[in-house]
Amino acid sequence: MIDHLSFYATDYATSKAFYTAALKPLGYNLGPELTATWDTEFPGRRMCAFGPPGRSIFWLIEVKTPASPRHVAFTAKDRAAVDAFHQAALKTGVKDNGGPGERPHYHPHYYGAFVLDPDGNNIEAVYHGAP
Repeated sequence: MIDHLSFYATDYATSKAFYTAALKPLGYNLGPELTATWDTEFPGRRMCAFGPPGRSIFWLIEVKTPASPRHVAFTAKDRAAVDAFHQAALKTGVKDNGGPGERPHYHPHYYGAFVLDPDGNNIEAVYHGAP
């Protein structure tokens, strides 16, 4: 349904390191990196993409002022991947926003974990299958 989406980072290097570590257990790797030389208002603006091999699904774009906090949930292949996402994310120094566990109020077998990225966005890994 969604081809790709963008999030914004006021501390690009810190956010890039966070997403590189947190998304690795979910099978997302750092992909293309660009500098927006065409942007006359911010010609040094950096951006990078993450995704499975050959796909740029999640873009991180440097900004000068914070954007409104957002939420995104990344699909995990199993519960262990959700756990690994959460552990890897916390090792980067971000804030826990809900440890790994079932969330039956969403639906049976909903297993997710949440952290706040360096800009305060609610980042989630979720697995929808049975244990």
